[in-house]
Amino acid sequence: MDSLITAAAQALATGDPLGALKRVALRDDAPALALRGIAMAQLGDFERAKLLLKRAARAFGAREAVARARCVVAEAEVALASRELGWPAKALDAARATLEAHGDRVNAAHARYLEVRRQLLLGHLDDAERHLTELDDATLPPALQAVHALASAGIALRRLRTTPARMALAHADRAARRARIPALLAEVESTRLMLDAPAARLLAEGRERPVRLHEIEALLASKTLVVDACRHGLHGPDATVALASRPVLFALARALGEAWPAEVPRDVLIARAFRTRFADETHRTRLRVEIGRLRGAVRQLADVRATKHGFVLAPRRVDKVAVLLRAVEEPHAAVLALLADGESWSSSALALALGSSQRTVQRALDALAAAGKAHALGRGRSRRWVAPPAPGSATSLLLLAPLPGD
Repeated sequence: MDSLITAAAQALATGDPLGALKRVALRDDAPALALRGIAMAQLGDFERAKLLLKRAARAFGAREAVARARCVVAEAEVALASRELGWPAKALDAARATLEAHGDRVNAAHARYLEVRRQLLLGHLDDAERHLTELDDATLPPALQAVHALASAGIALRRLRTTPARMALAHADRAARRARIPALLAEVESTRLMLDAPAARLLAEGRERPVRLHEIEALLASKTLVVDACRHGLHGPDATVALASRPVLFALARALGEAWPAEVPRDVLIARAFRTRFADETHRTRLRVEIGRLRGAVRQLADVRATKHGFVLAPRRVDKVAVLLRAVEEPHAAVLALLADGESWSSSALALALGSSQRTVQRALDALAAAGKAHALGRGRSRRWVAPPAPGSATSLLLLAPLPGD
C-alpha cells in the first residue's frame, strides 16, 4: 500500500474526510475508490458513496477477499446512515466471517456493531443486546470502544434503565475523547441531551406535567397503576398488560385512567372507543362486551366497575393511577418521532422500524407532508423523508421498546 493510501486511511480514521480526499480524489484504483467512498459517506453524500464502494468491490480481484469484505462492511455502514434498514444482513455476516478468518478483528467487530445499531433502530433490543455481549471492547481501538458504549447506552435508555445509561455514556465520552473524533463526541453529547430531555407527559390527579426518563423509571417502579399511552399498555407493581394489538380496549383503559377516581359516562366511552358522536343501542351493547373483555385483560391490575351512569377504574393493591402520555399528541406520532432524529428515512425503513405495512406508513407520511410536518427528498426508489427535530424532547425513546416486564 502506497503512502498516499496510508495517509488517506489515517485521515478517515480520525474523522477527516477532506484530508483523505485531498490525497486520493483523482485516483481510480480499487483502494482509492474505497477510501473515496468512505470519505463521501462521512461528508453525507450517501448516493455517491454507495457508487464508489460498489466500484471498489468490483475492482478488487477475486483473491482480495479481505478488501472486498471491507467494502461490504462500508456499504452496510452507508446503508445504516441513510436509514436503509432492509439491507442484506447475510452479506454483512459473511463479510464479518471473512474478516475474522483473516485476522482483521477491528473491522470484524465494526461489522458486528453495525448489526447492533440496526437492531437498535428496529427496536429489537434482545437481539441487539445479545450481539453486543458477544463483543469484548477492552482490546479494541478507542473509537470502537465509544461505539460499544453508545450502543449499551441506547439499549439501556430504551429499557428505561437510566443509571446504566449514564455510566455507559460516561465511558463513551472518555473513549471518544481518546479517539479525538468530533463526530463521536457530538453523538455522545446528543445522546446525553436526549437522556435529560422531557420524554413524555404525566397526567395524575388532574394535573399534567412533562417528565424525563428517570422520572418515568421511578414511576414504573412505584406503587402506581400506570396507563402507558406511549406503548399502549398498563403497568402495575406486580404485572404488565400490553394492549398495543387491542386499540379499543386501550382507548377504554385510557379514558378510565384519565378520569380516575371519577367515573366515565357511557356516551363518553363510546365516543372515545368507537369514534362516533351518535350512540345507539348497538353501541351500548358493544360497550358492555368490550368492557367485559377489558376486565378480563386487566384483572391482575384493576377492576372495571359499573356505576349508575358509566364505569370507573378500581385499581388493585395500589392507591394511585397515572396516565403516561406522549410528549407530542399527533395521529402519526410514531412516524414523526423516528423522523425527528434529523436523518432521512425511506418509507420502507420506517415500516420496518414500526412493524407496519409500507402503505400505512406512506399514508401517514402524506398526511404529515400535507400538514407541513415532513417533506420528501428525491423521487421514486431514492425518495427519503425528513422532519425537523422535536425541540427539547426525546419522543422516540418510548416508541421502540416493549413495556418493562414484557
